[in-house]
Amino acid sequence: MPIKIPPNLPAFEVLHREGVMVMRADQAARQDIRPLRIGLLNLMPRKIQTETQFARLIGATPLQIELELLRMSEHTPRNTSPEHMESFYRPFAEVAATGEKFDGLIVTGAPIEHLEFDAVTYWDELRAVFDWTQTHVHSTFGVCWGGMAMLNHFHGIEKHMLAAKAFGCFRHRNMAPASPYLRGFSDDCVIPVSRWTEMRKSEIDAVPDLTILLHSDEVGPCLVEDAAHRALYIFNHLEYDSDTLKQEYDRDIAAGTPINVPCNYYPGDDPTRAPLNRWRSHAHLLYGNWLSEIYQTTPFDLARIGIERTDLRG
Repeated sequence: MPIKIPPNLPAFEVLHREGVMVMRADQAARQDIRPLRIGLLNLMPRKIQTETQFARLIGATPLQIELELLRMSEHTPRNTSPEHMESFYRPFAEVAATGEKFDGLIVTGAPIEHLEFDAVTYWDELRAVFDWTQTHVHSTFGVCWGGMAMLNHFHGIEKHMLAAKAFGCFRHRNMAPASPYLRGFSDDCVIPVSRWTEMRKSEIDAVPDLTILLHSDEVGPCLVEDAAHRALYIFNHLEYDSDTLKQEYDRDIAAGTPINVPCNYYPGDDPTRAPLNRWRSHAHLLYGNWLSEIYQTTPFDLARIGIERTDLRG
């Protein structure tokens, strides 16, 4: 939770520059308690695994969260039962028709990296989702392919195929220690990576509105802030369970698909040994920080989302 101190206290500006949560009395007075309404647009085939991973992270803060599961309207998942989808998911078209608004929206990745964006069957609807976020969502978090798709939609940046799959746990540097999204982060951290494509640092740096927050010398940009669109994009997988990379590796081995042992994941790179989770704490920090920023800046009246854009930390 933020610390409430007078704005003229010298510590206020010092802490603000360091990225510590500080809130003026008038800001605190505006933040009456209500649940934060967070949507999860789940594009992954294994819906239950993915929704559990994200629910675990966004449910670990002192804030009350109301999670809404969303799906593309015309896309029928093949790996999740129709009963589960019917019981727990709402199509985007239905949500858009009601005019509902959300404090936050997570757009997951999807295993369709080999396709051009406009070759994806639901690309037109997904672009409509991205545009809708600008008037109906206070803050959006695009994950892996979802983040790449948002960068392409809003900024025209293309994804690039890699010569080999980036697969394993890679060290990332903290490029913006004072960012409120990296509050509590180490100078570097380990993050799981599993993708065939990349977004290039030079192309992101060429857009003034974009800021790279986490970067790896081995696998490139990881976390990008897009302040103009009130969005974060992460291309790697802090939400992964301890055994998610193992599941992917075992699946490929069983299918006879050529795949390297995930780097820096198993002790001694030995797949017969149990993998170690070295990213869990930073996963909770990142999503907790994102929710904290939403809490401090979202309007109390949901109807004001998309209209009232004042940064309450300013």
